[in-house]
Amino acid sequence: MEVERVQAISKMSSCMDTIPSDYVRSENEQPAATTMQGVVLEVPVIDLGSADEENVVRLITEAAQEWGIFQVVNHGIPDEAIAKLQKVGKEFFELPQEEKEVIAKPEGYQGVEGYGTKLQKEVGGKKGWVDHLFHIIWPQSAVNYHFWPKNPPLYREANEEYAIALRGVADKLYEALSLGIGLERHELKEASGGDDLIYMLKINYYPPCPRPDLALGVVAHTDMSAITILVPNEVQGLQVYKDDHWYDVKYIPNALIIHIGDQIEIMSNGKYKSVYHRTTVNKDKTRMSWPVFLEPPPELLTGPISKLITDQNPAKFKTKKYKDYVYCKLNKLPQ
Repeated sequence: MEVERVQAISKMSSCMDTIPSDYVRSENEQPAATTMQGVVLEVPVIDLGSADEENVVRLITEAAQEWGIFQVVNHGIPDEAIAKLQKVGKEFFELPQEEKEVIAKPEGYQGVEGYGTKLQKEVGGKKGWVDHLFHIIWPQSAVNYHFWPKNPPLYREANEEYAIALRGVADKLYEALSLGIGLERHELKEASGGDDLIYMLKINYYPPCPRPDLALGVVAHTDMSAITILVPNEVQGLQVYKDDHWYDVKYIPNALIIHIGDQIEIMSNGKYKSVYHRTTVNKDKTRMSWPVFLEPPPELLTGPISKLITDQNPAKFKTKKYKDYVYCKLNKLPQ
């Protein structure tokens, strides 16, 4: 069955002032009506290269508890590695459509890896103004190169270089989040799968939209992952829900945006909060982002860490296999 890609719809509607009705959000979701205008939210910015580890831990802990989102600078990933990642991702989405379809998700396929448009059950039949590409970039044993583009030629090299550099950032974040709630520095990463932790890359491609006031790129959600480490391009689009309003998040060149995901909220028994966020689209420019979701392996049981559970602080979440959590979340079923 031919799937309609948003990139194709964008090209067809570029000279119009309308978009198909299934992309028009309900009034209480429309960005024009629900965004706090004229205010850019300056979420915490943390210098990950600071020699004062105690202070870095404190800042990350506070940001993860109060915001669920922060940005990190001096993170150790070379600017060139980020630029290469962005370049090959952009080049993939600029390929002829039939070439992208080679790695599209097969009909009836239950996984998330591959090129596609729809990800989860869409409430009220409404769609997000976005196409995407998912594939695992680490660990090597979990990588399926079938879902990696062969074109552009440097795609694999750029992604592997980024994956290696990203692991150092992930370890620092995990250690700080563990220490911040009184755990040993290795415990949150161990609870997430340790060396079997899955690094799932998603490239989001939000083409120009004639009616950005009515559409959303990705609807409001929290991430299923433990931690999300995101590289944006320079086109504004990420919004966070705070104090009953939606705010644009300030873009900082070469910073990484860190989201606390559902699994860290669950493992910390609610001490950390997963961030409620969404993405808007632009009338004239293509927005792209490169989140990497740090996910437990599918069969791993995840739940509140036992040493955080007491009579005064009972478990607030169920323990279940990560794949079962994902299934419930994507199909809008109770956890």
